[in-house]
Amino acid sequence: MSIRFVALDTELVKRLQAGGVDANGHKPERHISSGGMMPCRHCLADIKAGEPYLILAYRPFPTAQPYAEQGPIFLHADSCRRHPDSEAAPRMFLEREAYLIRGYGADDRIVYGTGKIVAPAVMAEAAQEAFGDPRVRYVTSDRPATTATSAGSIGREAVPGPAGLRLMLRRNVVRPRGAA
Repeated sequence: MSIRFVALDTELVKRLQAGGVDANGHKPERHISSGGMMPCRHCLADIKAGEPYLILAYRPFPTAQPYAEQGPIFLHADSCRRHPDSEAAPRMFLEREAYLIRGYGADDRIVYGTGKIVAPAVMAEAAQEAFGDPRVRYVTSDRPATTATSAGSIGREAVPGPAGLRLMLRRNVVRPRGAA
């Protein structure tokens, strides 16, 4: 089975860039980037120093429920080209140290036992492994809350804890090919 990386929908992004409200009912905050790891969830590239960006609350789930986490994401403040759905990991993904991969079921709830912290080079393999569980309908990826992930923790089961509230905030969705 192949997978695909899916960026935020252009219609949603345009609405937010035009001042539409976020998951908390607020207009996105506008700032100027100082550079660094500020991933735009539309073009799937880091926002460069000097570029205007938006920060907003985003909940990628259709309904509110205990597993419907939301958190801050970044978008270019001005129009940017949506990254096409792709089987290849976007460059931005490959420039990070590690990702938390988790499978979700048709009910948009975490499928326990699918969480792993993995190196970018094996992210697609980890997602495919999660799809091996028949309960998994889609997989999310996120950077772990700390950038001090040791090599020894890569590939191990993710353990919920205080940092777990931050683990899924900058969510990217990886879907099986052909899935909506």
